[in-house]
Amino acid sequence: MMIFSVTVAYNHNTQKALSSQSLKEEYLAANTGYSSSSIDGNKAERLIHPIVIQAAYRYQIDPALVKAIIMAESGYNARAISKRGAKGLMQLMPATAQELGVEDVFNPRQNISGGVRYFKQLVNQFDGDVKLALAAYNAGPARVRRLRAEAAEQGLDPNVWYRNVEVVAAKRVGSETVRYVSNITKYWIAYRMVTDQRERTGEDG
Repeated sequence: MMIFSVTVAYNHNTQKALSSQSLKEEYLAANTGYSSSSIDGNKAERLIHPIVIQAAYRYQIDPALVKAIIMAESGYNARAISKRGAKGLMQLMPATAQELGVEDVFNPRQNISGGVRYFKQLVNQFDGDVKLALAAYNAGPARVRRLRAEAAEQGLDPNVWYRNVEVVAAKRVGSETVRYVSNITKYWIAYRMVTDQRERTGEDG
């Protein structure tokens, strides 16, 4: 099954593999408020699933993480436009979309491909750290670099988001980015659980 191969490739490159049991324990400990059953019932998610898999495979990003970003960014509304002008499923800013060669930001395939490509660039910029990359996707990479520098000055670990760079971010940019990273992490766990369930029942392929 392709989704399994993509997830394994992602884990080997950027983080330790997570077992189904550890995912379940982390999900329960997080007290997320998001049920895997409600996420699994999202019709839009199932419709764009093949597009997500293709982009995830191309850029070696966990497809469950891609889906988590889409959920947080647009709630799977392909026509979504933010107050700041970000557009589409992965909420690409016009300048970013142009740099990525995305001609139609409301086209799901183009938007997801561009968004995943951009996120992969951020992951590479932050040495494979997904949490820092997520913060950069929300607040911008330059701002996250400044936050890391300030964290180091305060004796915190600039390479760790939770309880380190996160602390500085809360003071400097407010709660939005902190909530953003936390929410996506919770969605990510939930989507990984859904993926495990689908693999066991043979729904993905």
